[in-house]
Parts: sequence; structure tokens; C-alpha cells
Amino acid sequence: MFNKILIANRGEIALRVIRAAREMGIGSVAVHSTADSDAMHVRMADESVCIGPPASAQSYLSIPSIIAACEITGAEAIHPGYGFLSENASFVQIIQDHDLTFIGPTADHIRVMGDKITAKDTMKKLGVPCVPGSDGGVDTLEDAKRIGVEMGYPVIIKATAGGGGKGMKVAQSAAEMEKAFMTARAEGKSNFGNDEVYIEKYLTTPRHIEIQVFGDGKGNAVHLGERDCSLQRRHQKVFEEAPGPTITQEERDRIGKICADACANINYIGAGTIEFLYENGEFYFIEMNTRLQVEHPVTEGVFGVDLVREQIRVAAGLPMSFTQDDLKINGHAIEVRINAERLPNFAPCPGRITQYHAPGGLGVRMDSALYDGYSIPPYYDSLIGKLIVHGRDRPEALARLHRALGELIVDGVDTTIPLFDALLQEPDIHSGNYNIHWLEHWLETHLQPA
Repeated sequence: MFNKILIANRGEIALRVIRAAREMGIGSVAVHSTADSDAMHVRMADESVCIGPPASAQSYLSIPSIIAACEITGAEAIHPGYGFLSENASFVQIIQDHDLTFIGPTADHIRVMGDKITAKDTMKKLGVPCVPGSDGGVDTLEDAKRIGVEMGYPVIIKATAGGGGKGMKVAQSAAEMEKAFMTARAEGKSNFGNDEVYIEKYLTTPRHIEIQVFGDGKGNAVHLGERDCSLQRRHQKVFEEAPGPTITQEERDRIGKICADACANINYIGAGTIEFLYENGEFYFIEMNTRLQVEHPVTEGVFGVDLVREQIRVAAGLPMSFTQDDLKINGHAIEVRINAERLPNFAPCPGRITQYHAPGGLGVRMDSALYDGYSIPPYYDSLIGKLIVHGRDRPEALARLHRALGELIVDGVDTTIPLFDALLQEPDIHSGNYNIHWLEHWLETHLQPA
């Protein structure tokens, strides 16, 4: 087992890893920019190293600075959290070249799954169901128009290296293809340095279902059920739950086994999430995230496992501490993402926290790096906390979420807390009757931008 690990991240996910390491008796090293000198992850870690100025490119994305921090502190392994360098295959290779351990998948797996065309081809070969689409990249507008006619509209054009909703454009008809195709390519080039795109059939009313998988890198893998992440704004998840309110045990077992077998066949190591669109009882692969997800706590809630602890264990060469037969769903869990944003425009709202009080009580977990007097810097993502609740069933979890939101106090900045208060008044939320477009439509009528 490691004696000391470095967390190459910030905020609540850095705290999450520090806590797991402390329970395991492992020392922790926090890295931080000058803007994060007073951050909670810096205060809680056993050691800390400043790695640069506020800009991410010069600090949290600076691979030489992170490697140097390991050398200075004697850290033997690096946990990337999510975002930043968590899915950077070159980073993983450099870590290995310096005789350090990356707490996550191999560089090859990250590279394969990071390219959406290669990922789709790989998953097809492994028996994972995929959305009908083009065979590889589409280079010309003429080919795009031909594929659109052959496949039937609507279609969606996606940047091969895309993510976070960037480089994705829908063409509802042939008349919209040129603009959608050129825009997707331009966004892929500007955001990811790669203008290659591919085309898929656009599903009209799907849910977003993701399967949590975990492998030991030695041919053994399990699945930990699904999460429903259908409530999204601009392709960004805001409300996640496990298990999915519309997924049957038969469907769960079927798609879960397919995903676990796929990971076992490629000797996948660590945590991963295989994401699907789900419509009319069918699952269609869209991508695999080769890292810990923001919404991992809902899976931990219903299965009673510590995914970060497990990541550290398998990275150190130890076997998984559970088998598929050990994994049984217990109750229902929901997570809402609390952002420092001003409604109704969702504009980032950095600033000083004048008062912070986390909710508590049975079945309530608050993952946040906030504290009274903390100043949220303007340089990073606006996520400031994740409120997670667990109940015996979905109605109890929703009631508990309502109660916990009423206890949560974040003064000094605007937040998205009122959004969730409003959503919990909607019958569709309580019935689970929504898809990936529901929230966008609801916002158009209930939360008009100023």
C-alpha cells in the first residue's frame, strides 16, 4: 500500500480523496494555485505545495509542476479526481515514466475511450449496444448530407474529441445540416484542437443512463448498477439518482453484465462509467468516462461502498474488496449539484461566503469545500457543493432532499439552490416522468432569463 498520495485537483473532490486516504492511513499531499492558498483541501491535507498562479494552465494543468510536487514530498501515487488531467493519457504516461502510480486506468484505455469514434468501435466489438451512426469520421459536407438522408433525420453531429456538450449540433432536417456540420467542426477545433466529427441518429426523448463499472486490471470487473442523469442543462448534469426510476431489475442485470464483461475483456483497472441514451427499453452507448464521476456518491449511497478507497486499493495492486454477488442495491439516493451561479441566467457568481451551514441528519451527505469567510475564486468551475441524500425508497429520498435543501445555508453569493426547491414542486420530478430535454423545456417557461 502507498505511504503518501498526491491529489492533482482542488475543491470538494480533493477533500473526498483526502478523507479516503486518511481512513486508510495514507498521507496526503494537496497541490494548489496561489488563488487557492486558503482552500479547504489545502487546510485538510497532511502537506501542501503551491504549483503556480491562478490560471489552470499554469497550475492544475501544469504536469511538470505536479511531478515536481511529488518529488519534493515523496508522494508515490497521484489521484487525479475529475476534470483537469483526469483523462489525459499523456499525463498518465509521464507519471509512469517517473516511477509513480496513476490512481486510475491505463494510458491506453484513456486514449481509446477519449476518442469517441474509436471508443464506439471498441464497444461494438465488445458487444455493447451503440447508437446507429456513421462508420468513423465524416470529412465532407457532401458525405454528411448523404448520411443524413440514409439514416433519416434528425441526426446529431459530434466532435470526435468533444465533451461537456461542446462540439454537438443537431440537424432536424437536410436544410439544417450545413450549419450544424460546420459549427460542430469549428467547436471541435477551437475547444479540443481536432475538427473531426461523426454522425449519429438523434433520439428524440431518451433518458441519460450511466453504468458504474470497476475493474482490477487483471480480467475481473463488476458493475454497480445505474445512475439516471437525465435532468441536464446544456448537456451538463444537475440532478442525478440511483437506481434509475424507470429501469427494471432485468434491464439492470442485462446491461450491467454487458458492461462488466466488456471491462473484464480489456483488463480495465479502476472506476469507469459507461454512458447510454435509453429509449423504448433499449440502451445506446454514447461514451465512456475513464475516471471517477461527479455523481459517484449516489452509487456509494445505495451500494455502501467507498469507490475512492477501492481506486486506491487496486492501484496499489490489491484485489477488489467485493464481488458482483456482494453488490446489492439498498434504497434510493439523489444528488443535486450546487453551483455559485446567479439565476435565471446561470451566470458565475464568485465571491466571499459570509455564512455557510451544511445540512445534516439521517441519510444526508454534503460534499463541499466551503466554509465561513471563504472567497470563491473566479478562475474555476462554479460547482461549490454536492448535496446527496439517501432513503429507503425514492419518495423518502425526495422528501429528505426537500428537508436538507431547507437546512442548507450559503450566504454571500447567489447559488442554484432555488432551482432545486422549484423542481421539487413539479409532479414530473416525483413521478420520474422526464427525459434529457425536460429541464431545458421547463427552464424556458419557469425560469426566463432577464
